[in-house]
Amino acid sequence: MKKEILRVDNVSMKFNLMEKKVDDLKDYVIKMIKRELRYQEFWALRDISFRLKEGERLGILGLNGAGKSTLLKIISGVLKATEGNVTVRGKIAPLLELGAGFDLQYTGAENIYLYGAVLGFSREFLREKYDEIVEFSELGDFIDVPVKNYSSGMKARLGFSIATIVEPEILILDEVLSVGDAKFRKKSEKKIKSMFDKGITVLFVSHSIDQVRSLCDRAILLEQGRLLADGPVEEVCKIYEEKINS
Repeated sequence: MKKEILRVDNVSMKFNLMEKKVDDLKDYVIKMIKRELRYQEFWALRDISFRLKEGERLGILGLNGAGKSTLLKIISGVLKATEGNVTVRGKIAPLLELGAGFDLQYTGAENIYLYGAVLGFSREFLREKYDEIVEFSELGDFIDVPVKNYSSGMKARLGFSIATIVEPEILILDEVLSVGDAKFRKKSEKKIKSMFDKGITVLFVSHSIDQVRSLCDRAILLEQGRLLADGPVEEVCKIYEEKINS
């Protein structure tokens, strides 16, 4: 019997949004001193619960603003839930906003160690895997150029190469199958599918229903931060299609 690897219990996430736009820091400070800052509560997620077993591949569907990316960030530890708990049993590789943790003033080589440390890799491990990371990224001599001179595709390629250097128990994907050019996209898809073949557990967000159908065996549907459906991928995809076509 496959063991439970992820448990999400009654997770809710609240953000405080400013009621009125503040134009600059000076305006913000003045309003703060005068106690004129007003916030509105916005619940990005409300009471989300589900379980995931080893080897399951879960697609997360929903329109923009449904809470998909917020949920992934909570599961991967980037955000702390306002309410509820997440229990993870195993190493997570979160492929979220690839390259978002880079220091633009540092070279690609320096960012391998910086971004790798953010992902929880030791310096010794990164030193061992350095050549493999550079080779997969296809950056060549650009690895010694400051990242501020990289295109968005180059940053995504380096981020992907660092994040997928380990073989985690749980892989979290947020639209990352669209990284880089067509050639690198095929290469990244091939690497991710090779991880799938090893029985890895996957959480996958995509706007492409076809991708979710081909890569996942189960899906959940979020609507305005609430869990609307949870079940076999085909059943949930049909509910989602009805929603977007109605």
